[in-house]
Amino acid sequence: MSGKIVDVSAEIPVRRVGDGERHSFFGYYNKSNFDARDARLLGQRTPLFTGDLTGREEAEVGYFDLADGDRWHGLGRTTAWNWQMGSQLQWVGLTDQVIFNSRATGPAGPANVQPDFRATVVDTTSGDRRELPLPIYVMAPDGRFALTLNYSRFIRTHRTIGYPATTAEPALYLAPEDDGIWRMDIASGESRLICSLKRLFDHRHVPSMDRAFHWVTHMEVNPSGSRFLFLHRWTERPDDEFCYLHRLYTINGDGSDLRLLEDADHPLPMLDPGYDPSAHGTFDYEKSEWQISHPLWKSDDEVIVWGPHGGQIHYQLYDDRSGAVQPVGPGLLTENGHMTYGRNPRWMLSDTYPDAETDIRTLFLYDTKRNIRYDLGRFHTPPDLGKHNRCDLHPRWSRDNRTVCIDSVHEGPRQMYLLDIGGLIDRLEAEAP
Repeated sequence: MSGKIVDVSAEIPVRRVGDGERHSFFGYYNKSNFDARDARLLGQRTPLFTGDLTGREEAEVGYFDLADGDRWHGLGRTTAWNWQMGSQLQWVGLTDQVIFNSRATGPAGPANVQPDFRATVVDTTSGDRRELPLPIYVMAPDGRFALTLNYSRFIRTHRTIGYPATTAEPALYLAPEDDGIWRMDIASGESRLICSLKRLFDHRHVPSMDRAFHWVTHMEVNPSGSRFLFLHRWTERPDDEFCYLHRLYTINGDGSDLRLLEDADHPLPMLDPGYDPSAHGTFDYEKSEWQISHPLWKSDDEVIVWGPHGGQIHYQLYDDRSGAVQPVGPGLLTENGHMTYGRNPRWMLSDTYPDAETDIRTLFLYDTKRNIRYDLGRFHTPPDLGKHNRCDLHPRWSRDNRTVCIDSVHEGPRQMYLLDIGGLIDRLEAEAP
């Protein structure tokens, strides 16, 4: 079935959250910032609009009470945050507890990996708080455990999502046995390394790994908490993301049954001494033909990702059991974006990076049943924000899937906005059940 794009933005109400007193944002797209009742909306607030973070700047974490005129409730402050992912602020499962990353105040975690960072858990009802020995990257949907990694490695490779060290950046080796993916129990704080970088270096080893710096990113736990996915990346030139090489993996929650779903190892003319990385625009890398990015689970056994397969780059859907791959929306969904499925997997929410000429980002809803993209809104972003300070839309579903929350700067300040899509979905499902 040939696809089409329908502009429905005129029928989608959009409103800013809060009074705009401070710059407000949530961060990444891979989790909902709505509580279990869709009544409270997590976010970070800061007096800063932009700026290269040094690790000393504070952000206030808390929530807007949507049932009480968006009244703000502060829960704490942190210096472990960035513009893209915030402080990894999120609800602990469907409870009234909130977790976010913070800078160390108590005993250290594993000294070789996380001497500077922790996670703080706050009960929004009682106000009780406790500190866990490691920061978090992603949580299991039920809140039982979290996965984490070495945020200092991002300072070397992808500063946009890293946290600067408290004093000096630690020494980092290429692919050590004592660094990689850690699993931490939320109730007890007990943690263990379940997949090392050395293991990934050795797994189906290729020559491009030999002198490269290795790291892990984009970890996501499947709905049942039984398996998780991640990207293994490596490069000889950490300061140039066009030299990054990528693999997409899945693995059991205990570190067993490692499966390679996609390998994007490819020639790197960028390693030529005469190569000029400044020739690329801010978002050219996100549109690279070799980029594997933004993987997420559609179900316990299906992974959606933007990436190359069989010589073509698309939104790709992988079967984790068989390894089978099929493109999603070929010819229609032609740009990298931040995609998530709703509770009804017929609907996929995503966005685009800024258009090179207009600096407009598009937010859209994709009907997988009818192969139709419904554009929900277009949002301008200043072209001079740059790579580290940019404000991606990062669309996030409400729990009932009738509201979308985005971060945006289209009105000037950095703010969160809510879009009411319940009426649209009702209409479309009535037209074509």
